[in-house]
Amino acid sequence: MDQVEIHETARPRYPPGFRLRRGWNWGWLGLLYTSFYMCRYNLSLANPEISREFGFSREQIGHIISAALLAYALGLIVNGALADRLGGKRAMLIGAAGTVAMNLLFGAASFAGMLGLFVAIRALDGYFQSFGAPGMVKINTAWFARRERGRFSGIFGFMINLGRFGIFTLGPALLAGFSVAGLLQVPPLHWRWLFWVPSVLCVLVAVAVALWVRETPEQAGYAGVVPDTSPSDPSAVAEAPGEVRAKIGEVLRAVAGQPVVWITAAAYACTGAVRQAVDQWFPRYMQDLYQVDLRSAQFQFLAFLIPFMASAGSLLAGYVSDTLFKGHRAPVAAVLYFMETALILLAARFHGVTAAIVFLVLISFTANSTHSILGSAAPMDIGGRRMSGFALGVIDSFQYFGGSLAGIVLGRLLDQNLGNYFYFMAPFGLIGGLLMMVAHGKFDSSRPRKGTQQS
Repeated sequence: MDQVEIHETARPRYPPGFRLRRGWNWGWLGLLYTSFYMCRYNLSLANPEISREFGFSREQIGHIISAALLAYALGLIVNGALADRLGGKRAMLIGAAGTVAMNLLFGAASFAGMLGLFVAIRALDGYFQSFGAPGMVKINTAWFARRERGRFSGIFGFMINLGRFGIFTLGPALLAGFSVAGLLQVPPLHWRWLFWVPSVLCVLVAVAVALWVRETPEQAGYAGVVPDTSPSDPSAVAEAPGEVRAKIGEVLRAVAGQPVVWITAAAYACTGAVRQAVDQWFPRYMQDLYQVDLRSAQFQFLAFLIPFMASAGSLLAGYVSDTLFKGHRAPVAAVLYFMETALILLAARFHGVTAAIVFLVLISFTANSTHSILGSAAPMDIGGRRMSGFALGVIDSFQYFGGSLAGIVLGRLLDQNLGNYFYFMAPFGLIGGLLMMVAHGKFDSSRPRKGTQQS
């Protein structure tokens, strides 16, 4: 089989059939991660329903949100290293089994109505969900060359937003009732079905992943097509070409000692605070402040535009960082953070349903753009196929440490005044931009390291 040409500035050339096989692999992985997001953002739709049924304040709902995000953050560090040891496919399937079980239990917990029980179940769900991103990124690091990873990160963002669009479309229909082909009439359902129905979809896609996804090109019959760029001893890779697993001690030494990991992680915490503030609270914000019904044309338009524009931002940011900036992520991220800060400050000044829709969509565009290029492309560049799981785990965990502030802290601020919503987000955009300015030219995550191959 012909080998791919390795050159930092050239687009890789692949043998016949490779791109089709890679697309098949990536499609099922992406759909599984899409189903993870349907099992995650269902809470944002159930948020006001749970409050009304059990009398929970916004701050108490924030406890459920923060518990899930903190467990997700801690789980990313542990499960990122486990994904490097177990392999990405096994990690994703463990995560799928866990999130299905926890979503079924969360729905069943509605019969008890205990805040502590909701918090505990959602925290465990956060832990199991944290197997997903390291597993998926680890697999795709083996399938995508360096100069393709920004565009991969855009597709990664698209699959995430497909999950959000799916639950924001399906969820209101479940709550309001719907008909199937004019024949079967489904009455309005209890909010617990927001957790049960996505679980079934996750199971179906997980079965397809187990049957058809391959961990590496080598396992699919394409040996040596995408070179390994892991920051490890080249002799270790030479002994087992195509190997994607690494010892945990080796991963810790190679990844945790890189300053770029921690600078990127700190900036990513800022992304998380803004992104989760939008994603976890925008349905309730629109309902509580503007009395917008979930089935109204206004909400459905917003629920479509947020994931659509977020996907566009992910794809555009990845493409620009791959092409105009030759694989460098920091300068693109810096511009996006500063743009985000300006939009947030404007959003705090202009009021009304139309203004809220416009600014929520634009803020989501910027937040998801930095989410994709820092959260998937950068770890792939840093860790290579053998260590990208842990690199992603460390960096992505900070997104959720930052995002956890959008639970209890933001919930408390909203209990005091709904006008605090946008002011909560503003400092994070500014800090993220400044961190990326520090990173650019000094510790850019895209810069090739000594002793590694360029791809």
